[in-house]
Amino acid sequence: MLPEERFNMLVGEFASSPGVSVPGEPGGRGFGSSALKVNGSIFAMISGGKLVLKLPHARVDTLMRAGAGTPFDAGKGRPMKEWLTVTADDNESWLALAREALDFVGSTHQ
Repeated sequence: MLPEERFNMLVGEFASSPGVSVPGEPGGRGFGSSALKVNGSIFAMISGGKLVLKLPHARVDTLMRAGAGTPFDAGKGRPMKEWLTVTADDNESWLALAREALDFVGSTHQ
């Protein structure tokens, strides 16, 4: 399954969740327009064919040490502390981590 197809599966999974907006909704252009958002804040997106998620800094560190992800730098040359590029390539990992990201962003950005 291509990363874009797997991301579309996530979009379908979260489309009916409270506060979630999905890519392609009216008014969405520019950075973040192809991302999953909760209460207006990005929690999951595709970048360079990889899933990128916003998670607590300590969780990002834990996942990187476990080999489940790499830093995300948004092309600015330095990693963003609360963002993880997921290296897992299976539906279950993507869904579980995306749920964590939704819970994190949804609880911190209300």
